[in-house]
This record gives sequence, C-alpha cells and structure tokens, in this order.
Amino acid sequence: MNDRIRQILEEVAAGRLEPAEAERLLAGLGVAYAELGHTKLDLHRRTRRGIAEAIYCAGKTPDEILAIVRRLDASGEPVLCTRIEPSAARRVMRAVRGLCYAERARLLYRPRTEPPLSEDTILVLTAGTSDGAVAEEAAICAEIMGNRVLRISDAGVAGIHRLFGAAADAMRTARVIIVVAGMEGALPSVVAGLVAVPVIAVPTSVGYGAAFGGIAAMLAMLNSCSGGVGVVNIDNGYGAAVLAHLIVHGRPQDPPTVPANPRHRAKGRGVR
Repeated sequence: MNDRIRQILEEVAAGRLEPAEAERLLAGLGVAYAELGHTKLDLHRRTRRGIAEAIYCAGKTPDEILAIVRRLDASGEPVLCTRIEPSAARRVMRAVRGLCYAERARLLYRPRTEPPLSEDTILVLTAGTSDGAVAEEAAICAEIMGNRVLRISDAGVAGIHRLFGAAADAMRTARVIIVVAGMEGALPSVVAGLVAVPVIAVPTSVGYGAAFGGIAAMLAMLNSCSGGVGVVNIDNGYGAAVLAHLIVHGRPQDPPTVPANPRHRAKGRGVR
C-alpha cells in the first residue's frame, strides 16, 4: 500500500493528478474489497501479494465483466481479464478506452507502460505450435506483472535438437522457465535436466484420445524424474505466470526462529 500512496503523491506533485482525484484514490486504499453485487472485487490483493486481482471471465456476462473493469480502472488497478470471449471483449473495449485484446490467448488487458521490474528474464518455451494459446496467456500475463519475457516455440522432444542453439542460450540466461507441453508432456523433464533454475510445467489439453484432455501430460510432469519441476493445472498459463513472477520478485520472508535445543542450554555442557 505504501508504494501506491507514494505513486499517488508523486502524480500530484508532478501535476498529472488533481488533488481531489488523489483524495478519492487514497480514501479507497483502505477498502479491502469493492461490493458490486455480483462480485466482491479484491482491491487489496496487490498490496498483500504484489499481484493485482485478475478477472476470470468464463461464466460471467459481458455486463458483469464491464462493471468489474470499470471499478478496477477507477481504483487505479491493472486490468487483466482471462478467458474472455471476443464478443465480450468487444463490448468492454467499446466502453473503456486503452484496452488490448489478445484473441488467441483470450486476454483483455491494459498494456503496462512502466519498464520491467528487473533485468531477470522469464522464458516461455512450448513443445509445439498447438500449445501456443496457453503459452501466450502465460507470456502476456507475466509481462503485465512487470517481467521481461522471452518466447521460444515448437521445440518439443520429437525434434530434441531444436532445444540447442538459441534455445540453449535462452535457457542458460533465464531466471525461470515456463515449459508448455501437451501430448506426453515430456519437455519439462528434459529442460529441468539441463538447467539450474526453477521449471514451471504447464500441461495442455493438446493431444489425441489417450492424452485425456491433458491428464496424461499432467501426470507425466508430476512424475518427472528431474528435480525442481513445479506443475500447474491443465491449460493454466495465468497460474504459471503468477508462480514465475513470485519466484523472481516475491518478497523475502524473515527466517523462522528455531527454538534452542534444551540440551544445549545448560552452562558448561558441550554439544553431544
């Protein structure tokens, strides 16, 4: 919250924000959520977690989505709508200026204008071109959160030599690697065996009958023999972006206090 207060005050000092509008924004910072009737909008999430609330749009009406976006905008929060259909996106974009729609990724969002938070890179690597929709969801969401993102597509195990060259350089320099794969889901295990950074595996629903809509890939990733592989849900590019962002930028916690062993407290006694 302190960062948001400082941002508002700097906007006033620079003459870009009227004092009355700043007063309204500051008053809203103490509100834990906004009651919209159909939605309780979490306006405090960015303060708690460093990541603002994203709006999962599947099952919501265009009018509900529009009301949520307008309230986010009024609060100065980032706008990020996932799994939104083109007709609903067009409805919102007609009413709210400055939004972009990525149809393949099914994302409606306000582009980030600030520079990335650090020089660290999140690499989004796909096994096949058919995994691109989920990968693009992960990449755009990570960019909106303030990350540098590099994309490499179609480097699956059916042609493992494609992982070498430019892809190998990208894997060596990335801080986190998001690997998106369907079919048998083998690529995250291969990547994790080559790098010294966390690998986030995203199973996709791409594949023939025995792929079971991504279950086969998910089980393969969960059973990876390479350590350091974290697995998110099927087709969950957004979840992978959140996890990658927290790995790169999550706030460090104080180490836990470990009680002293009572055997070591007595004077004159050595450690046995």
